[in-house]
Amino acid sequence: MKMSTTSLEVYQKLADSLDKLPIGFPRTKSRVELQILEKLFSEEEAHVASHMTGTSETAETIAQKAGLSKDAVEPKLASMLSRGMIWSSVKDGVRKYRLAPFMVGFYEQQSETMDDELAHLFEHYWMDGGGKGIMKYHPDTHRVDPAHEALKKTEAILPYNDVRKLMEQAKSFQARNCICRRQQELLDTKKCDFPVRNCISFFPMELPQVPNTITKEAALKLLDEAEEMGLVHCVANQQNGLYWVCNCCGCCCGILRGILELGIENTSVRANYFAEVDSDKCNSCGICEDRCHMNAISINGTASIDQVKCIGCGVCITGCPTDALNLKLRPDAELITPVENYKAWEQARLRNRGLSH
Repeated sequence: MKMSTTSLEVYQKLADSLDKLPIGFPRTKSRVELQILEKLFSEEEAHVASHMTGTSETAETIAQKAGLSKDAVEPKLASMLSRGMIWSSVKDGVRKYRLAPFMVGFYEQQSETMDDELAHLFEHYWMDGGGKGIMKYHPDTHRVDPAHEALKKTEAILPYNDVRKLMEQAKSFQARNCICRRQQELLDTKKCDFPVRNCISFFPMELPQVPNTITKEAALKLLDEAEEMGLVHCVANQQNGLYWVCNCCGCCCGILRGILELGIENTSVRANYFAEVDSDKCNSCGICEDRCHMNAISINGTASIDQVKCIGCGVCITGCPTDALNLKLRPDAELITPVENYKAWEQARLRNRGLSH
């Protein structure tokens, strides 16, 4: 890693600040995470960002902490904000800024601009301990939202488990590249033919149109197509304030790969449902086995489901030609109730990481 001592200290300080956020930014022996930061932040931006936290503050406060003038800091904040590297909010006419997490945060903002170098740096980071370091704490970053068509056959539908209904109530929609699939494309390790552009954002208010803006009809069509293809819906791990849905595959998705390739167990990523087979209707066609991203289904005369591996996504159900599969709500003792909102998620995550009481 070729950095001056001063630069190294700046990026190390930013890495430490990011690791104090709820999701964390685990350090690795290779220090590849510093190369990621060097690629995404200028040294001047990194200096400013390293003095930011998960609490929103004014430009003046951040400038004081960074030992700079407000006039020097504001252009850096504006540049980082425009690229999704930090977040901001306005209340009572006062704009404040906070440090965006690594994920779900500024990494996903690279979905349109991901290049070969970043793809390799991220893969190195994820497999060198970054993935395990992020995924080992609860609440998890994502949770599975069952396929809408699979839920139609389920009597007990939890209100926060119907992403299609939430989308139907939204007013603005955007479609972006799946950063995981794009990253795997650049590594030349993408094993699937699933489309790249099918991550959907939806908002409860009318927003100005941007290049990624799509209509409600187009957004719902993307969601339905994802189900037909056999992709797994993943949303934020909270009950309220859901504004995006990823349509994931086990070969590319960093979170699902964390379960399959890194052996992360007992993750809260699963849905509160499990798939069940009606052996009398099963014709052993193997479609469900092919569609399952978690290697949870095998054909032994009839389909057999490994409930330890099943994440309750319903993908097997939507592809079954004989209607032999159904989703069932897990027993009360196994239910995982998501926290109410993002603030509660952050607080719970910090507690579980030993960073707050």
